[in-house]
Amino acid sequence: MGGGVIGGGETGSGGGCGVCDGCGATGTVYVFGAFWSLFITKWYHIVMVRAISFKKKYLRRIMLFLLVAAIFIFGSLLIYNIAFVYRVYPNILIAGVDVGGKKPKDAVLLLSQNINSPTKITLTSQSQTFELNTKDIDLNYDFGISVERAYNLTRSGNIFWDTVKRVKLIYTKKNIGLTTKIDEEKLSNYISIVAGQVSVNPVYPSVKIANDKIEIEKGVSGSKIDTQLLKAKIGYNLSYIDGGNIAIPLTIVDPTLTEQDVEDVKVRAEKYLGKSITLNFESQKFSYDQRDLLSFINPKGGYYEQALTDAISEVASDINRSPQNPKFEFDGNKVTEFLPALDGITLDNQKLKDLLVLNLNIITESADKNIVLDVPVIRTPPDVKTGQINDLGIKELIGRGESTYYHSIPGRVFNVNLAAGRINGTLVKPGDTFSFNQTLGDVSKLTGYKEAYIISGGRTILGDGGGVCQVSTTLFRAVLNTGLPINERAAHAYRVGYYEQNSPPGLDATVYSPSPDFKFVNDTPGYILIRAKNDPKRYSLVFELYGTNDGRVATVSKPVTSNIKPALPTVYQEDPTLPAGTQKQVDYAASGAKVVFNYSVTRGGEQIYKKTFVSNYQPWAAVYLKGTGPAI
Repeated sequence: MGGGVIGGGETGSGGGCGVCDGCGATGTVYVFGAFWSLFITKWYHIVMVRAISFKKKYLRRIMLFLLVAAIFIFGSLLIYNIAFVYRVYPNILIAGVDVGGKKPKDAVLLLSQNINSPTKITLTSQSQTFELNTKDIDLNYDFGISVERAYNLTRSGNIFWDTVKRVKLIYTKKNIGLTTKIDEEKLSNYISIVAGQVSVNPVYPSVKIANDKIEIEKGVSGSKIDTQLLKAKIGYNLSYIDGGNIAIPLTIVDPTLTEQDVEDVKVRAEKYLGKSITLNFESQKFSYDQRDLLSFINPKGGYYEQALTDAISEVASDINRSPQNPKFEFDGNKVTEFLPALDGITLDNQKLKDLLVLNLNIITESADKNIVLDVPVIRTPPDVKTGQINDLGIKELIGRGESTYYHSIPGRVFNVNLAAGRINGTLVKPGDTFSFNQTLGDVSKLTGYKEAYIISGGRTILGDGGGVCQVSTTLFRAVLNTGLPINERAAHAYRVGYYEQNSPPGLDATVYSPSPDFKFVNDTPGYILIRAKNDPKRYSLVFELYGTNDGRVATVSKPVTSNIKPALPTVYQEDPTLPAGTQKQVDYAASGAKVVFNYSVTRGGEQIYKKTFVSNYQPWAAVYLKGTGPAI
């Protein structure tokens, strides 16, 4: 809890008497006396010399008159200063209590007898009234320091300035405030509560999209408490024991737009329609669509600092991490616990902010619909590297693949997680062929899988293990990225939307025991560890392959789509298990197509592997079941 001191009036340096360390008053008199003696001597010398030299009687009289007047004035001042050597100069009041002519100790006693601490102060704002109990802010008066300030008011050490102020006190009163001590934190908390009831939050202008059109909210003005001014008023009230009500000072906050502003920002905002910015870091993506981009716009010009800060904070909370030393434990062909060595990551907030602002400006003039940026980070290496804790050649990340499966039913989400977990941790020896079906094992209710949609017999039906192909597809992409030879891969019967959420068509791999299967060969010099990272909440699956990087570089050409065939006509089938009048979609339309891409692997400039993948997707019909059973 922090304390605060509030004091009114003037302060000065120097000492006191009885309440401070030395007063300095006697020294002032000695200095003044010495100055006076020199002054009189000098004046007498000048007057007499000039009077004699001019030998004019009337001039001698004038000069003598001036000398006598000076002696009188300076003599009076000397007596005045001597009279208040150990006393407060006259006409000095503390919170209305006259302490002039009092010795400091007597002045302290006088204050203690005449000052009553207020129990409350009243704050007003229009029709609202608030009472602040002074005990709630730990009000306390320090009479000793208050008197010391009064005593030193004309004892700054500057004799000329002090003399002017002392003479002025002869005919003018000076009222100074009491030294007041309060708990500043408690006062701030109280003012915050009052502000919540008195202030009117403004509505800031905003840019929105409605029906694909830009709409501008002009904003509404509000008001807020001037906290510093209110604290000053409270301090004055307490210091001088004013007793009157305190009007709460309010300042108007007006962020509203003019009609011209509205037109200008509308033109600016329309440039963001259909645009997006994507931030990439490792397997994470942060996408900002047109609505997000518009939320950054400050209609008054530039961008909202808080909106940018909030977005950057969200990125930081997701990617910041401490350095991670590796952990590696395995049993046979399965790694039971694995943590790769990871650099510590700290988001470079300022660089990201500058990058966002730069590209928010660029995208308005660019024909590109999406700008992809790498997140700027500061890396801190771990103490131990992955290769230092095993002798299998598992040293580093050599490839990764990813997919998303939004809109999956719960059973499918469950199966993706289960299958990914059973592939996770698999070790592939150098020279061995990995078989997805063999590694995964039996897929049925008996092995824990739930029902979800699968392709069987030319239909999409509910079956055990629906969603396993999401896992094989993601692993297929990781193997392509790694540059390993692929022995077996089959495309799905038709284009499945899950596999085109973050990927072009043609990069899927279907499996169903015993066939089709997905197989690849480990032709690297060390073991390969397959690591799955599934996030059901984000419908995201990532496969990472760890091993020895032997310098190979994999290239996947852009898939080429041809022979596009329209989807088949919608099929309606009667179903007696559904109530009459109801309808349920069990299959979804998809156009047929042929998709081709080339896969090439080089090392040291020499091609070591090449394969062309061809996917022939059949056109597919939407299927609806029409209820014919008894109505419920």
